[in-house]
Amino acid sequence: MSAVRERLAELGLTLPPVAAPLAAYVPAVRDGDLVYVSGQLPLVDGELLETGKVGADVTAERGAELARVCALNGLAAIDALVDIDAVARIVKVTGFVASAADFTGQPAVINGASELLGAVFGDAGRHARSAVGVSVLPKDAPVEVELIVRVQN
Repeated sequence: MSAVRERLAELGLTLPPVAAPLAAYVPAVRDGDLVYVSGQLPLVDGELLETGKVGADVTAERGAELARVCALNGLAAIDALVDIDAVARIVKVTGFVASAADFTGQPAVINGASELLGAVFGDAGRHARSAVGVSVLPKDAPVEVELIVRVQN
């Protein structure tokens, strides 16, 4: 078993099947030594785990759990394209949080994704990040996460 898969197993996680795209795009694209992962929703077995706005219908804590699912789905997309063991560094995470009008805790929500990546990749999981509040996301998802990673040949 690879080091990354061993670490996932230690965390009680396995990579899920890659989520099917909702429109005209692919889950991940490689350009040189970078892999760009399309926005991932908190889907499990093709089903959205929750809908609604964080700070209204969904708690910030639940939002962070959902962001973790999004990040795991992103890792699955990377694995399908280049093999998860090719990841040398998580470069950038962008998280979108469907937010109630007065909700300002987007960074804490996206920490769910960031903390998972740190737990899986250690120092190579430290990354630049944006956490953005938006009015609505596809399928009324509470959170969406996209990744940029550097891979080794």
